[in-house]
Amino acid sequence: MNNYNPTITSTSAVSINKVLRNTYMLLSLTLLFSAVTATASMLLQVSHVVSLVCSFGALGLIWFVLPRTAHSAAGIGIVFAITGLLGFGLGPILNHYLALSNGSQLIATSLGGTGIIFMALSGYVLTTKRDFSFMGGFLMVGLIIAVLAMVANLFLQIPALSLALSSAIILIMSGLILFDTSRIVNGGETNYVTATVSLYLSLYNIFVSLLHLLGIFGGDE
Repeated sequence: MNNYNPTITSTSAVSINKVLRNTYMLLSLTLLFSAVTATASMLLQVSHVVSLVCSFGALGLIWFVLPRTAHSAAGIGIVFAITGLLGFGLGPILNHYLALSNGSQLIATSLGGTGIIFMALSGYVLTTKRDFSFMGGFLMVGLIIAVLAMVANLFLQIPALSLALSSAIILIMSGLILFDTSRIVNGGETNYVTATVSLYLSLYNIFVSLLHLLGIFGGDE
C-alpha cells in the first residue's frame, strides 16, 4: 500500500520555503546593517582594542544569549546586535586597507568575491537539493584545528601559516554555506534566526580572509 500523503509533503515544502525566505530576508537586512556600523566605525577611527571588544561581545551573544532567544521575537534583535557589533569591529581592518594605494579595490574585490562564492554555493544547493549534512563532522574538526592554529600563530607569527589559515577558513566557511543551506532546504533547520547567524558568520569570515589574501598578493604590504 502506498502511504504517500501529498498534503504532508505540500505543508512541509511551504514550511521550508518560509524558513528559506525569512533567512535570506533577515540576512540581507543584517548585512546592510553591519555595513552601516562598519562605516560608522571607520569614520570614528576606532582602535583595534575596541574592535576586539566588539568581537568578544558578539561571541558572548552568540554563545549565551542567542540560544535563549532564538525562538522569540527578541531573537531578531539579538541577530542585529551580533551583526552590528561584528560590523563595527571591521572598522580598523577596513581603514588599514584603505590606507593602501589600491585599498578600495581590494575591499571591493573581497566583497564581490564573497558574494560570488555565496551565490554559487547556495544556488547549487537550491537547484540540486543535495544533502550536505554528512559534512558536519568534518567541518567542525576543521574549524577547531583552524582556531587552534590561529591561537598558535599569535605567538609564532609565521607568514606562511597565516596565509594557509586564511585559505583554510575560506574553504571551511564555504563548506558551512553548503551545510547550512542544505539543512534549510531539506528541513533540518527550521529556525531562520539561527540560520541567519550561521550564514552571516560564514560570509563575514570569507570576506575577512579574502581581504587578507588579496592584501598579501595584491596589496602594498
